[in-house]
Amino acid sequence: MNERRALGFAVSAVLLWSTVATAFKLTLAEFTPIQMLTVASIVSTLALIAICYYQGKLATILPTLTANPWYFFLLGLINPFAYYVILFKAYDLLPASQAQAINYSWAITLTMMAAVFLGQKIRKQDWLACTLSYFGVIVIATRGNLLALEFESPLGVGLALLSTLLWAGYWILNTKSKADPVVGVLLGFLIATPFAIALCVIEGASCKTSL
Repeated sequence: MNERRALGFAVSAVLLWSTVATAFKLTLAEFTPIQMLTVASIVSTLALIAICYYQGKLATILPTLTANPWYFFLLGLINPFAYYVILFKAYDLLPASQAQAINYSWAITLTMMAAVFLGQKIRKQDWLACTLSYFGVIVIATRGNLLALEFESPLGVGLALLSTLLWAGYWILNTKSKADPVVGVLLGFLIATPFAIALCVIEGASCKTSL
C-alpha cells in the first residue's frame, strides 16, 4: 500500500512539474524574474505557515531555526532564493522546452555530486546513462545543430545549467537536515522572502531611475 501511495505521489509530481515550463513563460510575460520570485515566495510562505498550523508544527519553527541557524540560512539562500532567481532568468531568456530540458538534468548533476560529496558509488551503466542524458541536453540546447554549437541564448543555457548545480547542492546539504520536512522548507522561504522583496524594491528603484 505504501509503495502504491509513493508511486502515486511520484506520478502526480511528474504531471505537475510537466506544466511548470508553460506556467513560467506565461507568468514571465507579465513579471520580471525577480518579481515572480517575490510573489511566489510570499504565497509559498503563507501556504506553508497554514500547513504547519494545521499540522500543529508552528511551535517547532523557532527551536528548529535556533538549533542550527547558519545551516538553514545557507539553505534558504541557495533554495529558493538563488536557485529560482537564476532559473526564472533562464526561462526568461530561453524557449520553455529548452529551459525545462536543461533544468531537468539536475538529476544527473545530483548523481555525480552524490558520488563526490556523499561517497555513493556509481555503476558503469549509470555513467553511460549520464553521458547520454547530457548529450540529449546538448541536442535540445543547440536545436540539433551539434557541430555549430550555437545556442539561442548562451547566457540562458549557462544559467539553466547553474540552476542544476544549485538544486543538486541544496539536496546534498539537505541530507544532513534532521528537521521536519515541512518546517525545513518553510524556514527556507522565511529566510529567502525578505531578500526577494529587497531585490524587487532595488529593481523597481533602478527602473524608475533609468526612466
